[in-house]
Amino acid sequence: MSALPPRLAAFHAAGRDRIGVVTDAGIVDLTESVPWRGLKEAVEAGALGEMIAAAEGRAPDFAESEVHWLIPVADPEKLICIGVNFPDRNAEYKDGQEAPGKPSMFIRFPRSFVGHGEHLVRPPESAQLDYEGEVTIVIGKGGRRIPREEAYDHIAAITLCNEGTIRDWVRHAKFNVTQGKNWDRSGAIGPWLVPFTDPAQLDDIRLETRVNGEVRQQDRTGRMMYDFRYIVNYISTFTTLVPGDVIVCGTPTGAGARFDPPVWLKPGDVIEVEAEGIGILRNGVEDEAC
Repeated sequence: MSALPPRLAAFHAAGRDRIGVVTDAGIVDLTESVPWRGLKEAVEAGALGEMIAAAEGRAPDFAESEVHWLIPVADPEKLICIGVNFPDRNAEYKDGQEAPGKPSMFIRFPRSFVGHGEHLVRPPESAQLDYEGEVTIVIGKGGRRIPREEAYDHIAAITLCNEGTIRDWVRHAKFNVTQGKNWDRSGAIGPWLVPFTDPAQLDDIRLETRVNGEVRQQDRTGRMMYDFRYIVNYISTFTTLVPGDVIVCGTPTGAGARFDPPVWLKPGDVIEVEAEGIGILRNGVEDEAC
């Protein structure tokens, strides 16, 4: 993985939740140095660049191995996920239906995610825990009916998501997937926020998901059926986007449900979601303690 720019993280260390800047040398703790309680507040203030500037020249306070990573934006007003957004994904469903002309989407609750390095939780009700690696955007400037050509002006940062899913529970009803997409601690977001300053950060980057080192998903964002500009424009048509909203933008082919027979995640597995210029989101798996 190539060198990454400074990025913003929420983490727990030395007995409290903190925010700071991650560099190649370690993490600069800014908890007492900036007026924002969390990264959502910094996004709302348009202050991600100011936070990075505040860390310049400072020695790291923590090594990455010394912290527990938290979800970067823990309490967004909206957490919206886009489904069926890469070529061949519609065919994976084998239902004979044509690809839709508009994006599928659903809502997830923040409680259904953990941070980088934490374990996804497989519930006792189902063994069908699956992975979905996705690039994720964080809204920095709110708006309604945002024109496509202005959409990038409304993105503050990018991150990664493993949009973990309990597959049999997404098929409990005819018109929704909510039940299978919102199990506590079934997915992950992180590790950090990379400030968005250049269209090249999104337009055609490689996205890859590995399970125990084996590549399961690989594609490029330039092949998305509904690109990032379209997603911002479309969603903002029916709802007002606000700073801190999180949009998970779709997964390539190759999830475990599409193998024959399906291959589900199990305790001991390690899932890595990697994207150029963003980093690697890594999580293990454990059974829920009941």
